[in-house]
Amino acid sequence: MPPEEEEGLLRCWIEGEEVPWEILDLSSLTEFQKEVLKSVASIPPGETLTYGQVAERIGKPKAARAVGQAVGKNPFPLIIPCHRVVGSKDLGGYSSGLDLKRRLLDIERDICPK
Repeated sequence: MPPEEEEGLLRCWIEGEEVPWEILDLSSLTEFQKEVLKSVASIPPGETLTYGQVAERIGKPKAARAVGQAVGKNPFPLIIPCHRVVGSKDLGGYSSGLDLKRRLLDIERDICPK
């Protein structure tokens, strides 16, 4: 990947820029998983949604568990910010560990204006 594309991908996380879908290989995902990840990508830095809220956003209000599974398949966890999706009672899961998820959320809360 050229350096300018890598830089653009990092800006997606740091600055909340739009995800450049055309350069991400999501071919291994189902259409449902892609739909979930596109919804997740729209969560602004410093904010969170629950798995249930994401399910409602995509028009499948009873699919919170399936949303969690789709988020777990995210091949680009910083670029498509799945750490911003939490459980209704706790942080939920994170493929890189809950300590990192907690830290990423803390960083975003500290640097992102409300």
